[in-house]
Amino acid sequence: MTAETSLTAVRAALEGYVDPYLRESLGAARAIEDLRTAGGGIEARVALGFPVGGYLEELRGALTAHLAASGITSPLALELRADIKAHSVQRNLKPLGEIGNVVAVASGKGGVGKSTVAVNLALAWAAQGARVGILDADIYGPSQPLMLGLAGQRPSSPDGKKLKPLTAHGISAMSIGFLVDDQQPMVWRGPMVTQALTQLLSETNWGALDYLVVDMPPGTGDIQLTLAQRVPVAGAVIVTTPQDIALADARKGLKMFEKVAVPVLGVVENMSIHVCSSCGHAEHIFGAGGGTRMAAEYGVRLLGELPLDARIREETDAGRPTVVAEPRSARARAYFQMARSTAGALAVRGRDRSSIFPKIVIEET
Repeated sequence: MTAETSLTAVRAALEGYVDPYLRESLGAARAIEDLRTAGGGIEARVALGFPVGGYLEELRGALTAHLAASGITSPLALELRADIKAHSVQRNLKPLGEIGNVVAVASGKGGVGKSTVAVNLALAWAAQGARVGILDADIYGPSQPLMLGLAGQRPSSPDGKKLKPLTAHGISAMSIGFLVDDQQPMVWRGPMVTQALTQLLSETNWGALDYLVVDMPPGTGDIQLTLAQRVPVAGAVIVTTPQDIALADARKGLKMFEKVAVPVLGVVENMSIHVCSSCGHAEHIFGAGGGTRMAAEYGVRLLGELPLDARIREETDAGRPTVVAEPRSARARAYFQMARSTAGALAVRGRDRSSIFPKIVIEET
C-alpha cells in the first residue's frame, strides 16, 4: 500500500468518527484541517466548533481506538483547536456587536437550580478556553452577584456611556444586583423590567465574547416572551428536575422559545441523582428519566444529568461555584461535560451570515 493510499484511508477513517459532543462526524463538520504522515506516524490538525480545553487527550484516545478498529495502528499526533463561530438568531434580529452567541438558560418554574446551572455553564466554557460573559436577567431575584462572589460591588463607567462589567473567575458579569441595594425589592411592572434588561444588555461594554450566557427569570410570562423577542438568541437551554411537576413547566418554557423561533439546544436535568456523602448510596430522589423522556418527546438533546449534592450549594453560596472550587471532582465533571455538549449542540447549527453581505447605503445625489 502506497503512502498516498494509506493517507487516504486514514482520512476516510477520521472523517467517519462521530464526535460525542457534536453528534456528527468530523467529515460532516469539516473539522480535519490538515493530515500528514511523518516518521512512521500520523499527524492531524482538527478544529472543533466548541471550547476544547481539556479535551485533547480524550479525543486522541478515541481517535486512536477508532483508527485501530479500521486496521490503522500508526501512532497519532493530534493538534486540536477551537473554531467558535457566531450562529444565526431570530430572523428579525441581528447579533449584538462583538458577542458571538447569546445562549439563554431558562426554566418553566423556579427552584430547579437554573442559576446554578447557568453560572457553572459560563465558568466551564471559560475554563475550557472561551471568552464568556453572563447576564443576570432575573430582575426580581438576582443571584449571580452572590454566586460569583461579587455581592456589594458596583460596576464603573469609564466613558460615561456604557457600564464596564465586573469580572470573576475569568468571566464578565452584569446584574441589576450590582446597581441596587441587595435588600431593596424590585417593585416594577413588566415594561420597566423589560427596559431595564435591554439596557443592561445593550449598555454594557461586553467586549469580544464567544458566548454570553443569559440567566433568564423563571416562568413563561410577558417578561420572558418579550425578552425572547428582543434579544438575539443563538440557542436556549431548558433546565428541569426529573419530577413531573417541573417537567410540565419545562415543556411550557420549551414551547415559548419555539413560538419566537429560538432554537432549543437541549434539556439539562438538574438534581438528577443524589449520592450520600457518608455512605455513597445513590438515589433518584426526584424520580428518574424525566429529562430523557422530555428530550425524546421534543426531538432535542439531553445535554446533561447533574447531581444533587450539598457541596454544590455550599460552593455556590460561597461565591466559588463547583467548576471553580473543585474542578477535578466528579460533580464538576458533570458540569464540564454538560457545557461541552451544549457548545457542541450550538456548533452544528447554522452560522450567522450577515457579516459576509455588503452593507447597502443609499445616499442622495
